[in-house]
Amino acid sequence: MKKEKVLFIIPAYNEEESILKTYNQIINYNKKNKKNYDVVVINDGSKDNTEKVLIENNINHIKLINNLGIGGAVQTGYKYAYENDYDYAIQFDGDGQHNVNYAEQLLDPLRSKEFDMTIGSRFVKDIDTFKSSAARRMGIKIISFFIKLVTGKKIYDTTSGMRAINRKLIKEFSFEYPTEYPEPVSTTIMLKRKYKIEEVSVEMNERENGVSSIRAWKNIYYMINVVLSILIIGIGEK
Repeated sequence: MKKEKVLFIIPAYNEEESILKTYNQIINYNKKNKKNYDVVVINDGSKDNTEKVLIENNINHIKLINNLGIGGAVQTGYKYAYENDYDYAIQFDGDGQHNVNYAEQLLDPLRSKEFDMTIGSRFVKDIDTFKSSAARRMGIKIISFFIKLVTGKKIYDTTSGMRAINRKLIKEFSFEYPTEYPEPVSTTIMLKRKYKIEEVSVEMNERENGVSSIRAWKNIYYMINVVLSILIIGIGEK
């Protein structure tokens, strides 16, 4: 029987203070649970000492010369997963927000063959966890409304960067992945293409260090452009 191959993809931009802790969290999870999940860090043109930390600790990584943004960094990880024949890929933030102990909950719906993607969601159940600012939560609700309007499917945590996908989507994302607003846009596209997506309730932590890919001053601009992108997908995708 072929051994299951799972890859954690960690996009990192200026995460020198948290990337080693995030990596060790996965390594310790492997040891505790007798897993052999692999890790690749995508150093997205960091200007701090992220690259030095990765080299000194012998962490498998890809160094991008320029900052491509979260979409380009994650797609680089999916290309790596596709080229190395992984069965599943888990997108995992390098800033300490995500908890590796939810890995099996993300993977099991994919293993069942019932779903193609799972999303780690702070909102699918009413649990006491870090849920971002009130303004950000309102933006997420608005984006959620438009995704349902276009696809008929309710997605609660539309901007979650904690996601797992199967081999079919690894291939698809390695060739085509949105560079702008990648989480809500890619989710909308996949739903329009009839892929099955399941949200999994998770707890998240507040960002420890580094810089969010969605700056506070851009929140309104971000939300308006995401909504427009979703509506365009609704028109263009059959």
